[in-house]
Amino acid sequence: MTPDMLITPERIFLDGKTFIPAEQLPIPEWPCVVSEKPQPTLTVKDDDLFLVTDTMGNISGCSINEGNASLGMFCCDTRFLSRLELQIDGRSPVLLSSTAEKGFALSILCTNPKVEERLKADTIGIRREIVLNGALFEEIEVANYSTTSITFELSLSFDADFVDLFEVRGYNRENRGKLLRLIEPTQPGVIGDGIAPASIQPHREEVLTLAYQGLDGAVMESRIQFQYRQPDHFKGYTAVWQLEMAAHETQKLGYRVNMFINNQSSSTVNAAITLAQAKAAELMEEQNWVQQITRISSDKSLFNRVVERAEEDMYLLRQSFGKYKTVSAGVPWFSTLFGRDSIITASQTLMLNPQIARETLMLLATYQGKIEDDWREEEPGKILHEIRLGEMARCQEIPHTPYYGTIDATPLWLMLYAEYYAWTHDQETLDQLWPHALAAMDWIDRNIQETGYLSYHCKSKRGLTNQGWKDSGDCIVNRKGELANGSIALCEVQAYVYAAKNSLAEIAKMKKHLDLAERWQEEARSLKVRFNVDFWSEDQDYCALALDGEGNKVDSITSNPGHCLQLGIFTPEKAYSVAERLRASDMFNGWGIRTLSSLSSAYNPMGYHTGSVWPHDNAMIAMGLRSLGLIDQALELFQGLFNMTSYQSYQRPPELFCGYELNGDNAPVQYPVACSPQAWATGSIFQLLQMIVNLVPDAQNNCLRIIDPALPESINRLSVHNLRVGGTILDLEFERSGSTTACRVANKRGNLRVVIEA
Repeated sequence: MTPDMLITPERIFLDGKTFIPAEQLPIPEWPCVVSEKPQPTLTVKDDDLFLVTDTMGNISGCSINEGNASLGMFCCDTRFLSRLELQIDGRSPVLLSSTAEKGFALSILCTNPKVEERLKADTIGIRREIVLNGALFEEIEVANYSTTSITFELSLSFDADFVDLFEVRGYNRENRGKLLRLIEPTQPGVIGDGIAPASIQPHREEVLTLAYQGLDGAVMESRIQFQYRQPDHFKGYTAVWQLEMAAHETQKLGYRVNMFINNQSSSTVNAAITLAQAKAAELMEEQNWVQQITRISSDKSLFNRVVERAEEDMYLLRQSFGKYKTVSAGVPWFSTLFGRDSIITASQTLMLNPQIARETLMLLATYQGKIEDDWREEEPGKILHEIRLGEMARCQEIPHTPYYGTIDATPLWLMLYAEYYAWTHDQETLDQLWPHALAAMDWIDRNIQETGYLSYHCKSKRGLTNQGWKDSGDCIVNRKGELANGSIALCEVQAYVYAAKNSLAEIAKMKKHLDLAERWQEEARSLKVRFNVDFWSEDQDYCALALDGEGNKVDSITSNPGHCLQLGIFTPEKAYSVAERLRASDMFNGWGIRTLSSLSSAYNPMGYHTGSVWPHDNAMIAMGLRSLGLIDQALELFQGLFNMTSYQSYQRPPELFCGYELNGDNAPVQYPVACSPQAWATGSIFQLLQMIVNLVPDAQNNCLRIIDPALPESINRLSVHNLRVGGTILDLEFERSGSTTACRVANKRGNLRVVIEA
């Protein structure tokens, strides 16, 4: 509670305003126009603010118990708008076109239905533009295209339920806070018992205020300020304009929505004054971002659209966390800081912009575990899984403050730490984070003492049962489809530990900690020997998904071993066996490799981790195939993923898609609630590009090796501009002739040594 906020049993006073519980002041309702069928949606994002609407730009009175529950405007894991509905004389407009192409803005064109005999259909043109930039801005341009004057009513209905995002996702709460109504004194300075019933209003001058007091006492507000022309009247939280328009006259309406928690702006971005200023500010920031990143283009326009969309989406997914800015995992469900997701995305995008990796490493280091806490599954040295800021987190109803229930984020953080240094030779960051690296390795060593493998079991009553990247409850199954029990040691996690120990040993050598380097190298060698025995299923000639709590193999055929290929933990013959098995028809569906074999008893092409296809999973496998010299196979996987992406709206790769096989000209089948945009799906575009050109940076020794680059048959030329390695910026040109790809350095600003190996 802030010092200037006073709460009494019947009234809440905040910043000179008076609120009362909503049940004490019912307001008139304006009926919704709601379709009973699930509707396509439009999604836009700016920093920690995102908006999901139907294709009309509306949020039609959503409820957490309805099919359109994911619609709304969200910030700080809270829905600040649960209704935003435009109507003409109480009817829904007729949609002509809409797009969220820009990522932070919606553009909608619609017209009117027939209204009795006084208003013919398709008489009115309505153009809506919605922009996010620290707040929500909308301008509505209304045009009369008839030859006579017309009169009609246009309304905008607002509401806010202030539900926690976890409630939207299906978490039940026994208790909630109170919706509030703002009331005004009859005379200046008159508050409290001096309020007369006639003075009660749901708005204050031109500002419409929606408010809620959480169980923790925090007061949240959505303040709606109208521009251009004030509403003629309000009915509850519906603003109504009575429009009289001459033939071919155009009028403009507008408003903005600012969000506040305890009278403090909930956004990390300063809200602009007008939509035009908001749009200009967003475009300027995006342009600054574009100037900092590596630009990639080819001779194929469709390929270029995919890459450009990925560049734009990486910009959109960046999110502020205190003084750092890193990549949130995905919209709408995971628009926050994650450990695993943010680390993998940062690794995927090192060739795009190494600054993403630095910010991610620094931010996660600030949250590195310090104490033993079973509720949050925190342990000293451990890297977090997920952080949340909503009411349920603040009230300790969920452990995400932050929550540490992830087994792989810690070794992945160590891998990124070494990768970032290889790209940048950033000695200052390396030294600053060295104590965190030691703490992370200590956490790994403490947790592998008992079995020799890094394993997980859930300690928190509201935690995740499965704590690898496949974290749904039904995905860790054996060949019979039976769920694994006890502590689970995933195969790919052991490969991450192996890679972390080897890479950190090299840094220890450089820092003259020879005892640590020798110890970690020996531990890595021992792990490799044991792993190739304990995880190998001889009768399947394949690597098990995991070991269960009794040390038994969880022997289903999955994509997980593909993550091990690039990291060197397999013996050569086992690595090639895994690579060949992954490309069999029960795994490769024509667009990508399934998470689980279609021959498995547990296979479901619509299962989140039991038969679906994930782009990031496949990009990591493609890197593994490339590392084994299986270039044609890696390029086949690249082409399948590229073809899949070309089918998607805005050429944007989804978080995942269903595992149904490619059969003729059928399109890939959408997963119903996949996040889009999503970080490591977007990052997979750059990881696949890295696989094609095969850059091996060694900034410490001022060298970049380009080893046997190979463009796919769908691309003849590829240009890489503004690539940063250490202190050098360079431009590269690749050109394919038959099965051979040549590379040349087109421009270089710095003294980096570039070695091209065919």
